[in-house]
Amino acid sequence: MMASIQGALPVNLSPWQMFLAADVVVQSVMVLLLLAGLATWVIWVVKLLELRASRREVAAALEVVQAPGSLSAMAKREDVLGVLSGVAVQEMQTAKSARDDGIQHRAAASLSRVEAALTRRINRGTGILATIGSTAPFIGLFGTVWGIMNSFIGIAQTQTTNLAVVAPGIAEALLATAMGLFAAIPAVIIYNALGRAGGEYCAQVADVITQVLNQLDRELQPQS
Repeated sequence: MMASIQGALPVNLSPWQMFLAADVVVQSVMVLLLLAGLATWVIWVVKLLELRASRREVAAALEVVQAPGSLSAMAKREDVLGVLSGVAVQEMQTAKSARDDGIQHRAAASLSRVEAALTRRINRGTGILATIGSTAPFIGLFGTVWGIMNSFIGIAQTQTTNLAVVAPGIAEALLATAMGLFAAIPAVIIYNALGRAGGEYCAQVADVITQVLNQLDRELQPQS
């Protein structure tokens, strides 16, 4: 009896063969999870390159703004320092006089808006990772439930509890769960890593803004 059951079992239960033998719903779930996992790694590579370039740019800007110089000269740069210095210079140019006490307040408000825009830009795309990390396990669980349901339907239709009938469906169902975890775990890890890197970038931008405001204050001081 045991020999006949073992002989009836599928010879090849590789992930690919299980995918081909799965129900169309389970196959759709697996394809969706595979695409989600691929999107996670694409986003990671793109954002990693973007963060590295942005942090190098801000680090260079911080070195320049800490050295002696004028905001007008800094505003001519083609980088983040040029943008931030240009905001401060514009506020000085639109002020009625150099003694206007509201220049620094308006400049700080304008620079805060620029900082918020830079923060949104550097965090763009990471929300997809959060969505994948939170939903992929449940999508995989749906595939698991559907696969096990089909296994029980197969048992009812064949009226047998032969392992050859039950095992493939359960294996396909568990493969959906595994793929859900395969998509979710890297997404959560990468999302947290990018969040930390983005936070460090925002802190660097805040340091540059502080130095720009300090330089603005020095330039507004009356010459003795």
